[in-house]
Amino acid sequence: MRKIITLICLVMFSVLCVINYAMPADAARKNVKDKKEAPKVDEEQLNQMTQKIDLLTRKYYTRELYSPEDSDNLINLKLQLDEIMNTTPEPVYAPLYYKLGNLFKLRGMRAECIDCLKTVVENFSDTAYGPKSREVLSEMGIVIKEPERLITDEDEEEEDEEFY
Repeated sequence: MRKIITLICLVMFSVLCVINYAMPADAARKNVKDKKEAPKVDEEQLNQMTQKIDLLTRKYYTRELYSPEDSDNLINLKLQLDEIMNTTPEPVYAPLYYKLGNLFKLRGMRAECIDCLKTVVENFSDTAYGPKSREVLSEMGIVIKEPERLITDEDEEEEDEEFY
């Protein structure tokens, strides 16, 4: 009787181990599927965001009053863009962040401006908007540290050639 109980316990333990082992694998597969199905922004949605930012910028320069709806649209655009960036950061968002940063600067929203422009510098420094954003930030007194480059053998050879 004791052997049967021990055998049943071992079988149940084995089944639990197999189930426990299989569950994380299923969860990992789900996460991979979710990542592949991350929502991409289509061209139309990108154009709508650009048009909204341009409209709000025009309103500022023509000295039109911002309605509460306009202020809400401005913040919603930033939140929407941040959400998109978290899933699929692509260089196509650099002009949107740059324009939003400038609009926030014009409106006196310093923290939001800095956030937008830093996003451009950190994620899209190789685009045309990277140096522009860096320049605006330096005008605002924000110091941006350049990432340190690792010195390779090729760099040392170039330095040696220039020395002689």
